[in-house]
Amino acid sequence: MEVIPAIDLLEGRCVRLYQGDYSLSEVFSENPVDVALQWVEQGATRLHLVDLDGAKVGHPVNTKTIETIVRAIRIPVQVGGGLRDRTGVAQLLDIGVRQVILGTAAVENYPLVEQLCAEFAGKIIVGIDARNGRVATRGWVETSDVAATDLAQQMAKLGVAAIIYTDIHRDGTLAGPNRDALRELASSISIPIIASGGISSITDLLSLLALEPLGVTGVIVGKALYTGNVSLKEAIQAVGSGRLQDVPPDLGFSTFA
Repeated sequence: MEVIPAIDLLEGRCVRLYQGDYSLSEVFSENPVDVALQWVEQGATRLHLVDLDGAKVGHPVNTKTIETIVRAIRIPVQVGGGLRDRTGVAQLLDIGVRQVILGTAAVENYPLVEQLCAEFAGKIIVGIDARNGRVATRGWVETSDVAATDLAQQMAKLGVAAIIYTDIHRDGTLAGPNRDALRELASSISIPIIASGGISSITDLLSLLALEPLGVTGVIVGKALYTGNVSLKEAIQAVGSGRLQDVPPDLGFSTFA
């Protein structure tokens, strides 16, 4: 399972939100490029970037910062936030972003996702951000009537490369991942799933290894890295070896793939 550090960009700075609330943002660095280099130095094999300004207004905003990060590091970068048309997607891919993440567009513009999957095969990821099982859109400001599992099944049929599943109520809270929701989602589709939201410890990461055989192939870690609750280097080592001794018996897992 791949451990993927997250950098959330707001007004050019590296921040973290609490449950997706822009008014509860906490600035962790004025220089996101330095943060990216730090994660690479600690062993990151992929970087997850979110353009929070873009997510709010509906088009990429922090493109220059993203390009600077892409040029500064040698690992794949995936980017989401405000990608609701072909122009924004093509712009990011042209500057070297490996994969782009569609969120609102997946709910509101099914034909666009279909077109992009055909044109940019393997480069389109869909981010499903759920609040009580329903998909949130427009920077998590609005909640649709679409069930997360229904959307995942629709997107899988279009050939998206992966699904990033975020439980909004756990994002930025350090409350642990929603394993039940992830298990339900993974059981409903056959494409890779990347878990996001709530990771607070290496134990949380190890608990997700039980879902790897179902297709949960990666996990995004944000706030826990910035608060020091999780060391990226140690997390990568632990997940790579699947150390059972690090998992409390009350989690109920006996084997890891």
